[in-house]
Amino acid sequence: MLHYVPAMIFSSWLGTYLDLILVEKQLYSFPIRPLPHIFSINIAFTLVLLPIATACFLCFAEKITKAQRMALALLLGFVMPISEQVAEKVGLFHHSSEWSHLYSFFGYIVFMWVVYKFHHLYSCKSRIKKH
Repeated sequence: MLHYVPAMIFSSWLGTYLDLILVEKQLYSFPIRPLPHIFSINIAFTLVLLPIATACFLCFAEKITKAQRMALALLLGFVMPISEQVAEKVGLFHHSSEWSHLYSFFGYIVFMWVVYKFHHLYSCKSRIKKH
């Protein structure tokens, strides 16, 4: 599990900055979040949930074929906009009228691809340094 830590940190960093940018552009907001007087984003998501989800995704993605990874990314791309809508209904998330859930669909697919590529490149470089 330790070899996922760099990708977990990277996903947390990337998710945090994407959230900061999109919240600043007022495309979405987090009405309920930890330390709201300090942070405009939900740091529980970007610092805890996203890294754990990244490790689970990478653990599973490493064990399947490229075609299966593409199918997994598509599946998660479909699931994330639905989970965002559920989060909106319970008051954890709010999208502006300018937001399209297609952004989430494609955004999560690209996000997962970038994180997977980062992990793959990082893990290949660490294997080379060990030899």
